[in-house]
Amino acid sequence: MLHFNRCQHLKQITQKCFSFIHVKTDKHAQLYLSRTFALAELRKSCHSTHSLVGDKNIILMGLPGAGKTTVGRIIGLKLGCCVIDVDDDILEKTWNMSVSEKLQDVGNEQFLEEEGKAVLNFTTSGSVISLTGSNPMHDTSMWHLKKNGIIVYLDVPLIDIVNRLKLMKIDRIVGQNSGTAMIDLLKFRRQYYKKWYDTRVFCESGASPEEVADKVLNEVKRYQDVDSETFISTRHSWPKDGEQKVSTKFFSEAVIEGLASDGGLFVPEKEFPKLDCGEWKRLVGATYIERAQILLEKCIHPADIPAAKLGKMIETAYGENFVCSKIAPVRHLSGNQFILELFYGPTGSFKDLSLQLMPHLFAHCIPPSCNYMILVATSGDTGSAVLNGFSNLNKNDKQRIAVATFFPENGISDFQKAQIIGSQEENGWAMGVKSDFDFCQTAIKRIFKDSDFTGFLTVEYGTILSSANSINWGRLLPQVVYHASAYLDLVSQGFISFGSPVDVCIPTGNFGNILAAVYAKMMGIPIRKFICASNQNHVLTDFIKTGHYDLRERKLAQTFSPAIDILKSSNLERHLHLLANKDGQLMTKLFNQLEEQHHFQIEKNLVEKLQQDFVADWCSEGECLAAIHSTYNNSGYILDPHTAIAKVVADRMKDKTCPVIVTSTAHYSKFAPAIMQALKIQEINQTSSSQLYLLSSYNALPPLHEALLERTKQQEKMEYQVCAADVNVLKSHVEKLIQNQFI
Repeated sequence: MLHFNRCQHLKQITQKCFSFIHVKTDKHAQLYLSRTFALAELRKSCHSTHSLVGDKNIILMGLPGAGKTTVGRIIGLKLGCCVIDVDDDILEKTWNMSVSEKLQDVGNEQFLEEEGKAVLNFTTSGSVISLTGSNPMHDTSMWHLKKNGIIVYLDVPLIDIVNRLKLMKIDRIVGQNSGTAMIDLLKFRRQYYKKWYDTRVFCESGASPEEVADKVLNEVKRYQDVDSETFISTRHSWPKDGEQKVSTKFFSEAVIEGLASDGGLFVPEKEFPKLDCGEWKRLVGATYIERAQILLEKCIHPADIPAAKLGKMIETAYGENFVCSKIAPVRHLSGNQFILELFYGPTGSFKDLSLQLMPHLFAHCIPPSCNYMILVATSGDTGSAVLNGFSNLNKNDKQRIAVATFFPENGISDFQKAQIIGSQEENGWAMGVKSDFDFCQTAIKRIFKDSDFTGFLTVEYGTILSSANSINWGRLLPQVVYHASAYLDLVSQGFISFGSPVDVCIPTGNFGNILAAVYAKMMGIPIRKFICASNQNHVLTDFIKTGHYDLRERKLAQTFSPAIDILKSSNLERHLHLLANKDGQLMTKLFNQLEEQHHFQIEKNLVEKLQQDFVADWCSEGECLAAIHSTYNNSGYILDPHTAIAKVVADRMKDKTCPVIVTSTAHYSKFAPAIMQALKIQEINQTSSSQLYLLSSYNALPPLHEALLERTKQQEKMEYQVCAADVNVLKSHVEKLIQNQFI
């Protein structure tokens, strides 16, 4: 059965744009639809005695010694289907000699050619196929098998494989030259599997063949069940008897649309996937990129983004753009406190950890026949990060995706403003707004909900609006990775053993960063307490303590930590929705009341559930500067103002029973005047680059962010526009930008 809903949605989006795009673009869109239907057809389910397989083959791929043959036989017994071992049933029967004899006879390169020829003459359906020890094989052979099969990668720990090969008395495999250690060749060979597999079975060390077989069947079932992982709005209503099912979206749709049509935020309809203890332990020694791929593969269905393409996106996102190879390292600060350093990306803030990846996710999900304008509100760091991220797309994608970022003209640091303005590219613009971040964010939400305006942009210019703030699920999801990675680093460095709890303390404004930590816990990371750290705009702290979200008579204060100068916290809605057992009607009631009456109170039982995991406090401006000063004097480490807020609150908790990971959300060089004031440096009235050079002379930790220093030399002379705090004025600017970009 075709996955009708997924194809139908994409068809509607494409047809929405057909009437105003050139004929040559129509052809691309038709090809896209053909590919979409073909993908759905590839995954159809057939009602046979082994319906999980149907006419498709389950093809087991993995390193020599991964257990493909044994696991394949177990699966065959469970499904009652034919089991084919490529070595025994195809190659040796074709050659009339053993695989090892053939290898010795013809050598490595010729062996792969001969192997490929033999497999090309083989056809079957509804079977379990165990590939050879030299897999992946010749490209032509792999395509031949893949067109009628689901390729499952058995990702088995290398130490397990080496031990098995020793027991099997195998001391040489295809491609191994004299002098090359087996373990080194196995590590090298892993890269060749990335291109081919449809789904991965991530095996813990010591897993039995039966356990692996069960995992294979679960992964194949997930792969085929494209309707199993959907998203709902936080403001949905569960259907009553006789009513239609609640409206759901797929991952790709949630990323494209950004904000739900009812004003809510997209969340998974079901629970987050959870890794077991053995799987987490395997990730302790992994790189950040490897961790990201495993975790995101579990959260993104391959029908939305195939594993091979997702892997390429992750490698691109966390590659050369980061000045630290560890991407998001953890550093011991003092006592039981550790700093999670999230500022090694190109724009020096934690936003890079998601916004180097999210543009690639977005570009993959959208149909090629439509243009997209990304609207972004920024309290300082998001603006430059989103402009930089979308500027890294390929030329074709940049021609159909543009970005407009709106920032409070007088509500961010001079360096942040220069950075945003200097990050403008041919597909990205910055605009100052004579108001605060809350206005910018609310205005963008109102623009999204204005169906007349959005419809006009679609009909007139073939352009659809979307977002890249953390209201967009594709922006929020990658942040889960660094919270999990921080915990794994503490295990790797020997500070804790896996399973020991930690607390996390996060400077919080829009609630996205701390919510990502909640999701990491849902996936299996043992976080005990989430410590919400606020500055003088402490509406979240007050809410966590009382359950009363009250904006009446509360005015936004400008502080040394502008990224959390926020009163309307968007992502709080997602967490309350989770606590309230996904009660969409309650969310609609609460957040409509917040919009109309500027406050709401949650029930006592919800307050108690919130306080089971959350504690909160806030920090004054004087305390923030004092923390920067004292930390530098005691350890030679310079905190940025946001991290200093978290440090003050973490110190105040006075709980030494477990480690505390303090999230450092930005590099201190972005806030040089505040740092110089805290360190009592007199020469504050200088250019940004002069301030950074002066700070670099202190030889503090972390070292100066060289990429930021280079960019300051180019940023101070660029132009930008400033507009009034009026939604209609913003709409007018959006339309002009679309005209300039796409017409």
